[in-house]
Amino acid sequence: MDFAPFALSQTRPGLKKVRPYWHPYRTNAKERWLGREMLELISSEFRDRSVEYYRYALEAGVTTVNGKPATPDLIVKNGDRIENIVHRHEPPVTATPVRILHVDKEREFIVVDKPGSIPVHATGRYFKNSLVEILRNEHGIPKPYTVNRLDRLTSGLMIIATSAARARILCDEFLNKAIKKEYIARCIGCFPEGEVVCDQPMLTVDRQMGLNIVHSDGKPAKTIFTRLFYDPKTDSSVLHCQPVTGRSHQIRVHLQYLGYPIANDPVYSDRKVWGQELGRGGLSFPSAADTTATSDVAPDTQAAQPARDASFHSALSLSAPYGSSVIPNPKATKALPRETGEDIGAASPIPLTREAVGIIARLRNMKDEGEDWSRWRDVIFRAKESLKPKPPVPGLAEADSEEPFEPAVHVGPDGRSTLYCPECYLPLHPDPSPEKLYIFLHAKKYSTAEWSFETEMPAWAQPGFEWER
Repeated sequence: MDFAPFALSQTRPGLKKVRPYWHPYRTNAKERWLGREMLELISSEFRDRSVEYYRYALEAGVTTVNGKPATPDLIVKNGDRIENIVHRHEPPVTATPVRILHVDKEREFIVVDKPGSIPVHATGRYFKNSLVEILRNEHGIPKPYTVNRLDRLTSGLMIIATSAARARILCDEFLNKAIKKEYIARCIGCFPEGEVVCDQPMLTVDRQMGLNIVHSDGKPAKTIFTRLFYDPKTDSSVLHCQPVTGRSHQIRVHLQYLGYPIANDPVYSDRKVWGQELGRGGLSFPSAADTTATSDVAPDTQAAQPARDASFHSALSLSAPYGSSVIPNPKATKALPRETGEDIGAASPIPLTREAVGIIARLRNMKDEGEDWSRWRDVIFRAKESLKPKPPVPGLAEADSEEPFEPAVHVGPDGRSTLYCPECYLPLHPDPSPEKLYIFLHAKKYSTAEWSFETEMPAWAQPGFEWER
């Protein structure tokens, strides 16, 4: 049953925002958390806010362990129950709506077109602006079971089961490769004509940044690419992509490896991170036999407790030093791994080279600079108040309040005004351009021998499309 015609969407999205609200996180201590200090643990594991903010919040008593306020130097133990109340500021997402393309009540599934910028499940600062919550709250689907996954930045088709039994059946079809997947991408450069196959194995080397690379120790991966057209004005190509396997970031990493990364990919196509070649041909790694002999491997990147020397830190200096936006707190007795970068590679399945360490450091530093935490420092230490969290009232979400959110204004010594939240003192960033919230990658068509579903072509796949770079 072909659902949608091959047509172009002309829509340019605006922004959708959620009013900030207090939200409790509750969790039991994970195995990898045991024996770690609370401040080091939170600042390294979550990276949602600055080290300074986490230290301030802990001292304000918003985090408890087993019902008692946690101090920054508290050691996490097995069986600990951790609760943290945060004033959640969900990032804006594009206002492009989630479209329901097909409803099959008898076979208990629906097909949706997910916009880029929204994650599938609640994660990090995203909750109400996640696909699952949107389906629940805006489309009246009480229990959506996601069958396939798409990255937050990727748009396109998703199959959602409405029962657990149907979800298992559909998941098996994806795992058994019974479903053919077809994507559209826009990449940098003039991609070769004809069919191009990339079958390089892939490996995740940094969990925090979700960074994946081509590596011989990785899982098998295969993608088939075909150029639809080349646009010389923007020096970009629009491609048809068929992933035979389903690895995380597979199309993005394979295109980067071939030398034609997705044109607006913030992770895999930034020359300030990857250099002029943009990661073409992948990163260089010594063979297992040469690992102990080569001087290119950053020391102890596979050790449980890394002891780094000057050669490791030289890798961090390939760009602005990681953590450079953080000014050490005079109360701190030692620098934290997030501030020194020594947590890079600690959880990697392979030893990392200096090149890989430098790339991860630059990606992390770029993210921190994007958050601009230095502005927060000027606001928070002039507020002269501690955080006063408001526990959520059962059945009432503050984010659903119709009361408008009114930011406060701080004027610095230089006369620059900063908008900030009057409840948690977080600086409020200017609204981003909607086109910066997604990448040029779209899941266009899924099909089996029995059915086929398809979306329109995204607007960015049009000849002559231009974007802010």
